[in-house]
Amino acid sequence: MADTVTNQTPQRRFELSEQANRKVFKRLIPFLLLMYVIAFLDRSNVSFAQEEFEADFGISTAAYAFGAGLFFVGYAIFEIPSNLLLHRVGARWWLSRIMVSWGIVAAAFVFVQGPISFYILRFLLGVMEAGFFPGVILFLTYWVPARHLSRARGYFYMGIALAGILGSPLSGGLLELDGVFGLRGIHWMFLVEGLLAVAVGIWAFFYLTDRPEQAKWLPDDERQALVETIDAEDTAKEEGHGPKRVLAALGNWRVWYFALIYFCLQIAVYGVTFFLPTQVTAITGQKLGFQSSLVTAIPWVFALVGLLIFPGLADRTRRHRLIGSLLLLGTAFGIVISGALSSNPVLAIAGLCLAAMGFVAMSPIFWTLPTEYMTGYAAAAGIALINSLGNLGGFLAPIQRDYFKETLGGNAGLYSLAIGAVLAAVLFAVSARFKKANEVEAGHLDDVDAMYIPHEKAEMARGVHGRAR
Repeated sequence: MADTVTNQTPQRRFELSEQANRKVFKRLIPFLLLMYVIAFLDRSNVSFAQEEFEADFGISTAAYAFGAGLFFVGYAIFEIPSNLLLHRVGARWWLSRIMVSWGIVAAAFVFVQGPISFYILRFLLGVMEAGFFPGVILFLTYWVPARHLSRARGYFYMGIALAGILGSPLSGGLLELDGVFGLRGIHWMFLVEGLLAVAVGIWAFFYLTDRPEQAKWLPDDERQALVETIDAEDTAKEEGHGPKRVLAALGNWRVWYFALIYFCLQIAVYGVTFFLPTQVTAITGQKLGFQSSLVTAIPWVFALVGLLIFPGLADRTRRHRLIGSLLLLGTAFGIVISGALSSNPVLAIAGLCLAAMGFVAMSPIFWTLPTEYMTGYAAAAGIALINSLGNLGGFLAPIQRDYFKETLGGNAGLYSLAIGAVLAAVLFAVSARFKKANEVEAGHLDDVDAMYIPHEKAEMARGVHGRAR
């Protein structure tokens, strides 16, 4: 079968690869999206419990901020070994294990009685979820050709937006069950959403497929064309300038540079996310519950729209840096507006919408650059390092916001998050000044594309790459 596909014309190989890619998108992306919705829900639903934690268990704002951030400490410590294990044993088993274990810990938040138990469970939740996000980013490189990766990651990132759109009303609605069967509303929220992760984790073991070679749900010729495309791209990465071994990836300056960008980005992401419900209630004057959660969902609707537009636009134009930097500046502007105009609910919510659209749509664009010049164990380690160090911004963000609010007063804490977004924008744009800082916009896959894309499309791709350098 390999010879049959190899002997096909470039036009036919391209068609087979594209047909396989469409089937991959239909089968894998929705399920990975479901997993991410639940993951983001379980890591951020504490925002709905903040007021009750403070009133009933003595967890102050500072203690809440520290505990919310502790998730990322446990997450960072175990990211790299988790991703290396996923590459070794396969995504099907490992992603399933991650979901089941984090679901159990997420449900265990019903036992929080004070700051110490809150700290322990937040740390354990990070440990158990470690490797999920970078694992999926790596998993997608096994299945999706480079020319479609930003779009695939964009669909996956919809999990953040959908967790806000669907998860906020879900969490708010579960809070309304306060007293049913003797359980608090926050207990219903933690229990239902944690057990949901366990159920989907078990389903993942039977549903996912580790590699295209094993995909019996693909026709033989399409499967082989997809395998050849991915293998050819991996070969191009290995022959290029990217790191090829684990230690080389961990010591590569590009990897650390991208980790710094991601760190600044995550300051904005989680500085907004962990306080969004309480910020919305402060703006609107509503009580925290189902009605206020509907308003909380509005920024995530705009984030979803941004994901449908900007990652695909970046792929088509090869202007990842320009589009990504502008989205980050939009995030900073939106954060400032939400604070400066908080007395005007419509404009303040509009600012939060702009902020959410910016940082959510930027995220899959960001990953296009560091993932396109690593493969194998180097990719597993490099992606995990970027994500683990970057996500420490999620640890710093709530502490930073609370610190500047207490020391400088007013909206200083909120504005400090905007500075993180601006720094990320500058660093992302400046990466264009480094020779071979990344490979995707330098056109390192042009020759591979020429094998699998009809000649005129390959020439067009070269022209676009050349203009983007």
